[in-house]
Amino acid sequence: MTDHTGNTSNSHSTDFSTESDLFFEAFLALHRGLPRQSPGSEATTRHLLSLCGPLPERPRALDLGCGPGPSALLLAAEAGALGADVTAVDLQDGFLDELRAAAAARGLSDRIHAVKADIGDLDLPDGSFDLVWAEGSAYNIGFATALARWKQLLAPGGTLVLSECEWTVDEPSAGARAFWDVHYPLRSTARNLAAVQAAGYQVLAVHRQPDSDWDAYYVPLGERTSAAAEPSGPEAAAALGFVREEIAVRERYGHEYGYTSYVLRPVTAGDGGGWPVRPESDGDAAAVHAVNSTAFETPAEADLVDALRADASWLPGLSYVAEGPDGSVAAHALLTRCEVDGVAALALAPVAAAPALQRSGAGSAVVRALLAAAAERGENLVLVLGHPAYYGRFGFAPASHFGIRAPFEVPDEAMMALVLDDSVPVPTGTIKYPAPFGV
Repeated sequence: MTDHTGNTSNSHSTDFSTESDLFFEAFLALHRGLPRQSPGSEATTRHLLSLCGPLPERPRALDLGCGPGPSALLLAAEAGALGADVTAVDLQDGFLDELRAAAAARGLSDRIHAVKADIGDLDLPDGSFDLVWAEGSAYNIGFATALARWKQLLAPGGTLVLSECEWTVDEPSAGARAFWDVHYPLRSTARNLAAVQAAGYQVLAVHRQPDSDWDAYYVPLGERTSAAAEPSGPEAAAALGFVREEIAVRERYGHEYGYTSYVLRPVTAGDGGGWPVRPESDGDAAAVHAVNSTAFETPAEADLVDALRADASWLPGLSYVAEGPDGSVAAHALLTRCEVDGVAALALAPVAAAPALQRSGAGSAVVRALLAAAAERGENLVLVLGHPAYYGRFGFAPASHFGIRAPFEVPDEAMMALVLDDSVPVPTGTIKYPAPFGV
């Protein structure tokens, strides 16, 4: 990382908005000429590229916070059948010069266009890139802001790949928090997945980067700091001290945090974006019953909806339907009140689509609309028992990551939770379902 003052690159460090120019220059001097400015590797970049799915023969790629360009160089050589045309953006002239030299040495100068610009204030046409890439740089403007601003740069069917440093344990130690809470407060994967869902993305893949990616960054940097001459002034001494502290924190607490990469694609009509959705109306009960009856092997789910409709757990406005072309109910999803250790939460169940319309996006459309409605009402926590691959697309993660457990035996990965409001503490404990669930 580097700073939040507009001096944007993907060097892994902190917010220097209160530091002097001399401090920042000394900090950059420690990083110039190193192979990487954040944890990563060619193996990780290639793996993430493989998770993007089919690309145009020569995709238009945008590398944000490119640093000296390890990702840009690989994308130019290997993305798509012919390699990519890469626009590589950074605010540091030194890094851009390193990238230009490396591109020339590899015969890629015609494919890499190095641009000095702020990744948080880009003057680029909307919809102009098939691939937006940001390894180790989203923190400069914040994860949620990056999701929102960079989405508009994607062409139809385009893919966003970005990484974020996250907690990997439920309760980080005081020592780890003492460093990160000051410089860049970390969140869990589950909470970042909630931000992804709220921003309207489909999750193609989530990849936790290996410890070796950190070594690829910190080993050369550590050698540089060990060999550094005696600082010539207080700013240089402070910069050197900070980098050494950062490395020491990683050595002591590295098991508590790590980089996670996300491969994302904006939700489209094919993902449910084209289905009309609305809250259930008074006349929909019979049609909702019919959809649930035909979607499942037994009438249990349909009967459950009817029982919940008459229960105190029913929340008006949180039963949603998707409409078919003829105005009929094509899909249905329901949220009702449950509790976690006495704290209010929501249970998502059931979710159903008419058999002829399954895999059409109708079910996804109604789930996304329902979750958005819950967030607008100020709800915080949604729980679901279901298939991880399906519900993971909406940002759900194993409930156990939050210290939440089901009141019955269930595979850990199938009991999932989604945090809608990151500012509200998440309760821990056992889920208490409404009586109609019979558990």
